[in-house]
Order: sequence, then structure tokens, then C-alpha cells
Amino acid sequence: MTKTSTGTAGIDTAKDKLDVAVHGREQRWQVANAAAGWRRLAADLAKAGVTKVGIEATGGYERGVVSHLRAKGFVVLVLQPIQVKNFARLHLRRAKNDVLDAVLIAACAALLDTPSIEADERLTDFADHLTFVEQIEEDIVRLKTRLEHLDEPRRRRLVLDDIDRLKARRLAELERIDDQLREHVDLARRLDLVLSVPGIGARTALALIIRMPELGQISREKAAALAGLAPFDDDSGKRKGERHIAGGRARLRRSLFAAALPASFRWNKALCALYARLKARGYAHNYALVACARKLLIYANTVVQRGSPWVENKAAP
Repeated sequence: MTKTSTGTAGIDTAKDKLDVAVHGREQRWQVANAAAGWRRLAADLAKAGVTKVGIEATGGYERGVVSHLRAKGFVVLVLQPIQVKNFARLHLRRAKNDVLDAVLIAACAALLDTPSIEADERLTDFADHLTFVEQIEEDIVRLKTRLEHLDEPRRRRLVLDDIDRLKARRLAELERIDDQLREHVDLARRLDLVLSVPGIGARTALALIIRMPELGQISREKAAALAGLAPFDDDSGKRKGERHIAGGRARLRRSLFAAALPASFRWNKALCALYARLKARGYAHNYALVACARKLLIYANTVVQRGSPWVENKAAP
């Protein structure tokens, strides 16, 4: 399928088991997706001369083994399902079972470069906690929608009480995340730098620090692509299509959109000017908002990269 790389293995993850394959070899085996299985897996991979492991993200079932293997010194690539799916299409692979998936993941991982920025394991629990907060926010939105269709006073009062309770819980959980994150000096410093950007509040700053650990270590173009805010060409022949954004880290992108609207209307002078300029040129509101969200991310990336807070008169729109 691909060039042989005996130092790479692929893991297909299920709730209770892990199917493993070494790229370029016939070695296949299975271990339990539990601490004992992880220990056996690490020993077997080391014995096989494996240094790089590919594993597909599967809703959290992969987190334990990923953390264990990284602690043992393996380079672990967590692949998005779309990467593996498209790799299978490229090689016209239609057959599917757990063992074949492990072989496919190994072949895909063998072609990928080792990431230059190591994963920060501290952020895993923070990401889970932030997702919990985001789910609370989604519950609040659903209750507000339900409220629009309720006229009976008692039921409206029940829903309003639930909304107030969830809002209080959301605030308390955000404060808890902030307090725990500030126990790490480097993360606290990074958070304060991001908070110095006008238009970025505590909720968005936490999302940036937790959802984008690469912040300040990558280019502005790479940051925009990771967040799914980079416009991609859609041209063919003489046709010039509209630019679209796609992919990326959806939860981070939603946080940036939520911040970009008030920032581009009130809080950030550079974004206000950018939004007005784009609208004056005839661009639609959504296009201008995407541009402002991208700029907000670039500003955050820049202040962390420079290690100095935002200075209003030095900001270029």
C-alpha cells in the first residue's frame, strides 16, 4: 500500500479492546483497552521496534492508551476519522473490520511527519471540563427555544428556573477551570496575554488556551487553518468560486465566532474598522464576521508569540 516503515504501528480503538498492526509487517494482535492492556501494548511495541503510533480519535476511548504510550516515550499521532477515511478512498479500500482498520491507520501514520510541537497532556482534563461547560450552554439554548412555545405560566416558570440554574452552574464551572488552569504558571501567563486583546473575554480566552495548545508557536496561517477559519480556493478552469472555510476545530471556531460579533461592533477598534471596511466593499455580514474571527485568533497568536500584552496603538487591522 505504501512504503515500508517498520517503526510505525496503527491502533484501531474500541471501548473494550485495541487492535494493533505494525506497518510493513504481518504482526497483528489485540489487547484490552485498560491499564493492563496498555502496559502489555507498550512492551510489545518496543519489542517490535516501533517508535511512532497512529490511532484514530474515537470519542474519548483512545485517551487512556494515548496518554500511557506518550508517557512511555512513543510518538502518538491522533488521527481524525476523515483522514483515515480519505486515505482508504485513495487506496480504493472498501473492506472494513477492526484488523484491517489497524493496518490502514498504520499505513496512514507512516506517511505523516512527526509533529514538531508535543502534546500538552495537562490540557486533556481541561478540554473535557470545557466541553462540559459547552454542553451546559447548549442546554440553555434548547431551553430558551422551548420557552418560545410555552404560554402557560407555571411551565414557563419551571423552564426559566432551569435556565437560571444552568447559567449559575456555567459560571461556577468556568471559574473552576480558570482557577485550576492558573495553578500552572506558564498557562496562567499565556491566559493573561490572550485576555489583553480587546474583545477576548474569559470564556474565549480559556477556549483558545485549552483548544489550541500550539498558540504562539505556529504561524498565523497555520493557526487559522487549525481553527477552520482559513479561506480555501474553489477555482477550476475559468470559474472563480467563492472562498469557503471548512474543517478545523469546531468548538474553538464557535467560541471565536461568539466573541467576534461584539468585538467587531464595540470592543476592538481594529476589528470595528475591519468590519466597516469589508461591509463598505459590499461583503456580506457572515464573510466579514469570519474575517474578524480570524483576526481575533491572529491577535491572540501574536501576543503569545511575542510574550507581550496587546498595545492598542501598535495594532494593525
